Amino acid sequence: MKTVLLVHGDSDGVVSGALAYKFFTIKHKNQPLEVFFSHPAGLHVDLKEFATPGDTIFIADIALSELHLEELMKLFKKYNDKGELIYVDHHPEPLGVSVKEIPGTVVYDMDCSSSELTYRFFEEQLGFEYSRVAVYGAIGDYLDETPWVKEVLEKWDKRSVYFEAGVLSQGLEASRKMYDFKRHVVKHLSENKLPSSLSELLVRALIESVKEEELRIWVKQNKQSMENIGYVIEPPGSLGRAANYVKTYTGKPVGLAASKHKNYYVMSLRSSRNIDLNRILREIAPKYHGTGGGHPFAAGARIPINFFRDFLITLDKVVSNSTRG
Repeated sequence: MKTVLLVHGDSDGVVSGALAYKFFTIKHKNQPLEVFFSHPAGLHVDLKEFATPGDTIFIADIALSELHLEELMKLFKKYNDKGELIYVDHHPEPLGVSVKEIPGTVVYDMDCSSSELTYRFFEEQLGFEYSRVAVYGAIGDYLDETPWVKEVLEKWDKRSVYFEAGVLSQGLEASRKMYDFKRHVVKHLSENKLPSSLSELLVRALIESVKEEELRIWVKQNKQSMENIGYVIEPPGSLGRAANYVKTYTGKPVGLAASKHKNYYVMSLRSSRNIDLNRILREIAPKYHGTGGGHPFAAGARIPINFFRDFLITLDKVVSNSTRG
């Protein structure tokens, strides 16, 4: 038996993982503890590869994909029946299923970060000192306006907390597929150490800030437009930030940045406040043998390369209908 943490690889997921890591090192002192990074389209595969029945499994900041929902629900039941499963998330629910139906312990709230939810769930064991760590994740996920975060920030120096959150977010963005390094960051934060005290993370954050400015200029020069979508292909940097910049520079209600990965285009999208990207992507992505979803105004999708153009055309039409509605 072991404890398995499956978390998203951004700052919200990493912080959630760090808080859980600290909690389970206290609760299960002599039990092996392993950390893995997953995503909605791969959670079902990672569960089967890294966890076994009887394990304690903690999942945080990973939305549930409609394409694999039936299999996931079966896996959740199997693992929870023979061990323990805790699912923490703040993404919109998958279509047709309530999070209340998920087997195991569910900690869910769309109005705050997974970091906040994880801390509040483990607060008694973690203590006040770890509230600062939780806020790093909330800031990184743009969810720093909740009542709880505002209350916590009154007890810390806000300038220092935002600096540390920026170092963490930028440093992780520069380390997207460096999973061993991200595990090191999880353990570092689980000891309540400052992100800036990890020299490699700090250097990566500084380099990433320079690259982001180069990305902004590149998007401005390489943007493309449809009627309702501004987009770029293969931006030299963060897809999420490229999507935001292309939305800004094209003036379209939706910005999209895409990059090829094996046989798929992996995408990040940003929208205006009257367009629910999560709902739109969950409805249309499966029609093109892909997956999609996230938050209403910041979401992602994976679409097979040969369906990408058709997907864009459909997305443009659906966004047009949404803006008229």
